[in-house]
Amino acid sequence: MKNVAFLLVTVLLIAFSFETKAQQIEETEKKYFIGSSVFLLGNLAQSNSPDFVQVNLGYRFNGKNAVSVELKTWKYAWSLGIPYGSDFESPEYQFPGYIREYGIAFVYQRFWWKGLYTGVHVMNAFQNFSNTEGDKIDKGFQIFNTYRIGYHFKLWKNRFFIEPSIAVTHRPFHTEMPAAFKELDDQWPKFFYGEPGLHFGFNF
Repeated sequence: MKNVAFLLVTVLLIAFSFETKAQQIEETEKKYFIGSSVFLLGNLAQSNSPDFVQVNLGYRFNGKNAVSVELKTWKYAWSLGIPYGSDFESPEYQFPGYIREYGIAFVYQRFWWKGLYTGVHVMNAFQNFSNTEGDKIDKGFQIFNTYRIGYHFKLWKNRFFIEPSIAVTHRPFHTEMPAAFKELDDQWPKFFYGEPGLHFGFNF
Protein backbone atom coordinates (compact mmCIF):
# COMPACT_ATOMS: atom_id res chain seq x y z
CA MET A 1 0.00 0.00 0.00
CA LYS A 2 2.91 2.35 -0.55
CA ASN A 3 0.91 4.42 -3.02
CA VAL A 4 -2.31 4.71 -1.02
CA ALA A 5 -1.38 8.11 0.45
CA PHE A 6 -0.53 9.37 -3.05
CA LEU A 7 -3.87 8.07 -4.35
CA LEU A 8 -5.74 9.82 -1.56
CA VAL A 9 -4.09 13.14 -2.32
CA THR A 10 -4.77 12.75 -6.05
CA VAL A 11 -8.45 11.95 -5.53
CA LEU A 12 -8.75 14.85 -3.09
CA LEU A 13 -7.36 17.28 -5.67
CA ILE A 14 -9.75 15.95 -8.29
CA ALA A 15 -12.66 16.31 -5.89
CA PHE A 16 -11.78 19.94 -5.23
CA SER A 17 -11.95 20.62 -8.95
CA PHE A 18 -15.72 20.16 -8.73
CA GLU A 19 -17.90 22.97 -7.48
CA THR A 20 -18.22 22.36 -3.75
CA LYS A 21 -20.01 24.14 -0.99
CA ALA A 22 -18.36 23.99 2.42
CA GLN A 23 -20.62 25.33 5.11
CA GLN A 24 -22.10 24.65 8.52
CA ILE A 25 -23.97 21.34 8.63
CA GLU A 26 -27.51 22.67 9.12
CA GLU A 27 -30.75 21.12 10.20
CA THR A 28 -31.94 19.25 7.13
CA GLU A 29 -34.48 16.66 6.07
CA LYS A 30 -31.53 14.49 5.01
CA LYS A 31 -30.88 12.87 8.36
CA TYR A 32 -29.32 9.63 7.07
CA PHE A 33 -26.23 8.86 5.05
CA ILE A 34 -24.35 5.92 3.59
CA GLY A 35 -20.75 6.01 2.46
CA SER A 36 -17.30 4.52 2.35
CA SER A 37 -13.62 5.48 2.10
CA VAL A 38 -11.31 6.21 -0.82
CA PHE A 39 -8.96 3.64 0.75
CA LEU A 40 -10.87 1.32 -1.60
CA LEU A 41 -8.42 2.50 -4.27
CA GLY A 42 -5.69 0.65 -2.42
CA ASN A 43 -7.22 -2.55 -3.80
CA LEU A 44 -5.85 -1.54 -7.20
CA ALA A 45 -2.26 -1.90 -5.97
CA GLN A 46 -0.27 -4.51 -7.88
CA SER A 47 1.31 -5.74 -4.64
CA ASN A 48 0.23 -5.76 -1.00
CA SER A 49 -3.41 -5.16 -1.87
CA PRO A 50 -5.38 -4.75 1.38
CA ASP A 51 -8.58 -6.34 -0.03
CA PHE A 52 -10.32 -3.48 1.74
CA VAL A 53 -14.11 -3.12 2.02
CA GLN A 54 -15.95 -0.50 4.08
CA VAL A 55 -19.56 0.64 4.43
CA ASN A 56 -20.74 3.46 6.71
CA LEU A 57 -24.35 3.91 7.82
CA GLY A 58 -25.07 7.11 9.70
CA TYR A 59 -27.60 9.43 11.31
CA ARG A 60 -27.41 13.20 11.90
CA PHE A 61 -29.13 14.25 15.12
CA ASN A 62 -28.75 17.94 14.31
CA GLY A 63 -26.27 20.39 12.83
CA LYS A 64 -23.61 19.57 15.41
CA ASN A 65 -23.78 15.84 16.06
CA ALA A 66 -23.72 12.70 13.93
CA VAL A 67 -23.23 9.02 14.67
CA SER A 68 -22.55 6.10 12.37
CA VAL A 69 -21.69 2.45 12.23
CA GLU A 70 -18.68 1.46 10.14
CA LEU A 71 -18.40 -2.10 8.80
CA LYS A 72 -15.02 -3.02 7.33
CA THR A 73 -12.61 -5.79 6.48
CA TRP A 74 -9.01 -5.64 5.32
CA LYS A 75 -5.71 -7.44 5.56
CA TYR A 76 -2.18 -6.27 6.32
CA ALA A 77 1.28 -7.79 6.58
CA TRP A 78 3.12 -5.16 8.67
CA SER A 79 2.62 -3.73 12.12
CA LEU A 80 0.10 -0.90 12.17
CA GLY A 81 2.52 1.14 14.27
CA ILE A 82 5.26 1.53 11.62
CA PRO A 83 5.48 5.25 10.71
CA TYR A 84 5.82 6.56 7.17
CA GLY A 85 9.44 6.43 6.04
CA SER A 86 12.06 3.90 5.04
CA ASP A 87 10.70 1.25 7.43
CA PHE A 88 7.13 1.48 6.13
CA GLU A 89 6.37 -1.82 4.35
CA SER A 90 10.06 -2.74 4.52
CA PRO A 91 10.66 -6.49 3.90
CA GLU A 92 12.70 -6.54 7.09
CA TYR A 93 9.59 -5.93 9.19
CA GLN A 94 7.05 -7.96 7.19
CA PHE A 95 5.02 -10.51 9.13
CA PRO A 96 5.49 -14.21 8.23
CA GLY A 97 2.04 -14.07 6.68
CA TYR A 98 -0.77 -11.56 7.19
CA ILE A 99 -3.65 -10.54 9.44
CA ARG A 100 -7.22 -10.36 8.15
CA GLU A 101 -9.57 -8.21 10.23
CA TYR A 102 -13.36 -8.01 10.34
CA GLY A 103 -14.45 -4.96 12.26
CA ILE A 104 -17.44 -2.94 13.37
CA ALA A 105 -16.74 0.62 14.49
CA PHE A 106 -18.99 3.05 16.31
CA VAL A 107 -18.35 6.63 15.21
CA TYR A 108 -19.22 9.99 16.74
CA GLN A 109 -18.67 13.26 14.85
CA ARG A 110 -18.85 16.74 16.35
CA PHE A 111 -19.10 19.71 13.97
CA TRP A 112 -17.52 22.88 15.31
CA TRP A 113 -17.40 25.59 12.65
CA LYS A 114 -18.84 25.42 9.16
CA GLY A 115 -17.73 21.95 7.97
CA LEU A 116 -14.88 21.50 10.43
CA TYR A 117 -15.35 18.41 12.56
CA THR A 118 -13.63 16.02 14.91
CA GLY A 119 -14.50 12.36 15.14
CA VAL A 120 -13.82 9.30 17.27
CA HIS A 121 -14.02 5.80 15.78
CA VAL A 122 -13.95 2.85 18.18
CA MET A 123 -13.60 -0.43 16.30
CA ASN A 124 -13.96 -3.97 17.60
CA ALA A 125 -11.84 -6.04 15.23
CA PHE A 126 -11.80 -9.82 14.99
CA GLN A 127 -8.53 -11.13 13.55
CA ASN A 128 -7.45 -14.18 11.58
CA PHE A 129 -3.70 -14.81 11.39
CA SER A 130 -2.48 -16.62 8.26
CA ASN A 131 0.98 -17.89 7.29
CA THR A 132 2.77 -17.17 4.01
CA GLU A 133 0.86 -20.02 2.35
CA GLY A 134 -2.43 -18.43 3.32
CA ASP A 135 -3.35 -21.05 5.91
CA LYS A 136 -5.08 -19.81 9.05
CA ILE A 137 -2.86 -20.39 12.10
CA ASP A 138 -4.57 -18.41 14.88
CA LYS A 139 -7.25 -15.88 15.70
CA GLY A 140 -7.41 -12.79 17.87
CA PHE A 141 -9.20 -9.58 18.75
CA GLN A 142 -8.23 -5.95 19.09
CA ILE A 143 -9.77 -2.57 19.82
CA PHE A 144 -8.66 -0.08 17.20
CA ASN A 145 -9.46 3.59 17.77
CA THR A 146 -9.18 6.48 15.30
CA TYR A 147 -9.13 10.14 16.39
CA ARG A 148 -9.90 12.28 13.37
CA ILE A 149 -10.07 15.95 12.37
CA GLY A 150 -11.48 16.84 8.99
CA TYR A 151 -13.79 18.98 6.89
CA HIS A 152 -17.21 18.16 5.47
CA PHE A 153 -17.85 19.37 1.92
CA LYS A 154 -21.37 19.32 0.50
CA LEU A 155 -21.70 18.36 -3.16
CA TRP A 156 -24.56 18.71 -5.64
CA LYS A 157 -27.14 20.37 -3.38
CA ASN A 158 -26.16 18.25 -0.42
CA ARG A 159 -26.95 14.97 -2.14
CA PHE A 160 -23.35 13.84 -1.72
CA PHE A 161 -20.42 14.78 0.50
CA ILE A 162 -16.70 14.23 0.91
CA GLU A 163 -14.70 14.45 4.14
CA PRO A 164 -10.92 14.81 3.81
CA SER A 165 -9.24 14.30 7.16
CA ILE A 166 -6.09 13.49 9.08
CA ALA A 167 -6.02 11.08 12.00
CA VAL A 168 -4.18 9.43 14.84
CA THR A 169 -4.84 5.71 15.26
CA HIS A 170 -4.48 3.86 18.54
CA ARG A 171 -4.51 0.18 19.54
CA PRO A 172 -5.32 0.24 23.26
CA PHE A 173 -5.95 -3.50 23.51
CA HIS A 174 -5.30 -6.69 21.59
CA THR A 175 -5.06 -10.35 22.47
CA GLU A 176 -1.78 -12.24 22.28
CA MET A 177 -0.43 -12.57 18.74
CA PRO A 178 1.40 -15.63 17.43
CA ALA A 179 5.04 -15.39 18.58
CA ALA A 180 6.53 -14.51 15.17
CA PHE A 181 3.95 -11.73 14.62
CA LYS A 182 4.29 -10.42 18.17
CA GLU A 183 8.09 -10.15 17.92
CA LEU A 184 7.77 -7.79 14.97
CA ASP A 185 4.74 -5.87 16.25
CA ASP A 186 6.33 -5.19 19.65
CA GLN A 187 9.04 -3.11 17.99
CA TRP A 188 6.55 -0.37 17.13
CA PRO A 189 4.26 1.95 19.10
CA LYS A 190 0.53 1.42 19.50
CA PHE A 191 -0.10 4.88 18.00
CA PHE A 192 0.19 5.94 14.36
CA TYR A 193 0.26 9.66 13.56
CA GLY A 194 -0.80 11.34 10.34
CA GLU A 195 -3.06 8.80 8.67
CA PRO A 196 -4.84 10.51 5.75
CA GLY A 197 -8.51 9.88 5.17
CA LEU A 198 -11.11 10.70 2.57
CA HIS A 199 -14.63 9.53 3.28
CA PHE A 200 -17.46 10.06 0.83
CA GLY A 201 -21.16 9.41 0.96
CA PHE A 202 -24.75 9.92 -0.11
CA ASN A 203 -27.37 11.74 2.01
CA PHE A 204 -30.98 10.67 2.12
